[in-house]
Amino acid sequence: MFRRVMESPGTGKPYSVRTLAEASGCGPGLIQKLASGKQDNADMHDAHALSEALGVAILVLFTPPVTPNRVTVTTDDNPQEE
Repeated sequence: MFRRVMESPGTGKPYSVRTLAEASGCGPGLIQKLASGKQDNADMHDAHALSEALGVAILVLFTPPVTPNRVTVTTDDNPQEE
């Protein structure tokens, strides 16, 4: 997803790793890892800088993972009265 947004950002002009690093102030190593999928997160400052430079909402770039743990609430169908 990150690579796709780099190629077609909300600002209209595609970015390379180098040009996005310059526009966002983030390191090119971080951008390369995000673009290649080797890394899927960034610290809050970098995440905001990247989303601003790309012209997209931060959740577009860094969607929180869906938890595989399903939480269920159970209730006692027949509570005992005292």
